[in-house]
Amino acid sequence: MTSVRRFTALAMARAMMAGPPRVDGLAARLQACLGRKAAWYRSLAERVAQLPGEHWRAATPQALNRLADLVEADDSFEAAWLAHERPQVRHYFLELPGGMQPRPLGLDELELPDWPDVPALSRWLGIPAAGLWRLTLARERQRKQPLGQQHYRSQLLPKRSGGFRLLEVPEPYLMALQRKLLDAVLNRVPPHEAACGYTPGRSVLDHARAHAGQAVVLKFDLQDFFASVRHSRVHALFATLGYPAAVARALAALCTVATPEPVLHRRHQAGSLSWPQLQRLRDAHLPQGAPTSAALANLCAFRLDLRLDGLAFALGARYTRYADDLVISGGAELGGLAERVERWVGRIALEEGLALNHRKTRCQTAGRRQSVCSIVVNQRPNLPRDEFDRLKAVLHQCVTAGPAAQNREGHADWRGHLQGRVAWAAQLNPAKAAKLQGLLAQIDWAR
Repeated sequence: MTSVRRFTALAMARAMMAGPPRVDGLAARLQACLGRKAAWYRSLAERVAQLPGEHWRAATPQALNRLADLVEADDSFEAAWLAHERPQVRHYFLELPGGMQPRPLGLDELELPDWPDVPALSRWLGIPAAGLWRLTLARERQRKQPLGQQHYRSQLLPKRSGGFRLLEVPEPYLMALQRKLLDAVLNRVPPHEAACGYTPGRSVLDHARAHAGQAVVLKFDLQDFFASVRHSRVHALFATLGYPAAVARALAALCTVATPEPVLHRRHQAGSLSWPQLQRLRDAHLPQGAPTSAALANLCAFRLDLRLDGLAFALGARYTRYADDLVISGGAELGGLAERVERWVGRIALEEGLALNHRKTRCQTAGRRQSVCSIVVNQRPNLPRDEFDRLKAVLHQCVTAGPAAQNREGHADWRGHLQGRVAWAAQLNPAKAAKLQGLLAQIDWAR
């Protein structure tokens, strides 16, 4: 049973959360709640106003209880409760404010659009309320709709390592809205420093460069990375950015999809996806093919990156991540800890709602080829020798026999394809790439 003292602390917490956390306003609401003047209101308000932004982000029962705990532990409240006239609740604040909530320290300076309610979001997106409602139906309901009423097109792509990847591409009207969200919100929120993929100013070359010249390189792979990022985690991210619950729910619905039943049934019959993959796709998740998914995956993996970066620091090693590719590298002593590190990384991933594909875990020592995302990193980032030799042979054949006959894979822009491969080689090893550039310049594209 709730004591009178606890009830009073909760009522005071509700009063303080009924408005902005400014000292004058906090003290005034405390006076309105308790119905009489007292000098200790201001001292309590001054202490409460110094709390970080996450204490004020949403008036949830958990937040109210945390603030009530702080009130009960406050010396001025304790002294008032022991006085002759104990605090007594006169006015109980039934309604708590909606609208934008304070963002946590570190994100409070971000310039993000204000959407205090769903109509404001609808107006900003430039679509009617009915259109936004249609796009944000409950995923459980939406995935049971006929394929003609779905907002995504599905395509199955084979993986180089075996198996298949389900590409879910939003229809043009939804993709345009997602691009607006990407530019206005997601690209303005910085991911962890260890995230090198799909991040402005960072690339796969930065991912590889961080592990060049190390005695031991440990590689891990996350299983079904995008499909493992759930609607609930995306909702929590938008709530952390200060958006009220209804707006965060709508934003999460705009950026996630639950794969329709007909698609799951067809893939199950064909045996192209495993049973665990089908279950992950059945729940609302980040679609691989939406412009917002990569940025959201990076932001939702912030705690994963933070913890793995801390693990690497404790081991005297370094850590980076490129999408689902995790790499920890360090001195020779790291090799003896490889199995333990794999267990630690696997446990952290599970606690963060993800899972390792243990079959792809690799421990690479300096005595053999070390590669990160197909880039050799034994001494410095470099193109694998066999790949260099194959490209050199193709260019030579293009010079001697003509380029058309060498396009065996049927690339639509064969010239652009070769130019891209040579440019990539030049980024990794300019000296060796000069030979390739010389051959490329000799090709007679009119043949």
